[in-house]
Amino acid sequence: MNTTVSKNLVMLARMLERLDRSAEPVDPQQYRGVVEHLTEVLRSTPYDAALEAVLQASPAAAELYENMNYQHAGLCRSPLETALAAEIAARSAIDAARRRPAQPKR
Repeated sequence: MNTTVSKNLVMLARMLERLDRSAEPVDPQQYRGVVEHLTEVLRSTPYDAALEAVLQASPAAAELYENMNYQHAGLCRSPLETALAAEIAARSAIDAARRRPAQPKR
């Protein structure tokens, strides 16, 4: 990864983290602009140890990267145990809802 791309990537990932964690309302245009710029940089950045370090340090950038690559790799950055537990919990809730008798209308 060249130095300019690396600096831009780190700066944009940090910006996105600050916006995501902001206690104050964030301007949607500003948020969209940061995401669009970060998306461009991520598209032009080869996957290597430097990119992995940025993604490890920035959950927001990692989620964006994962969404960008979903069609090829699914939720490749999401912990399998967490995804599996969520799927099992959802299935359990759906099954429980199906077993409940319908409430009469009043």
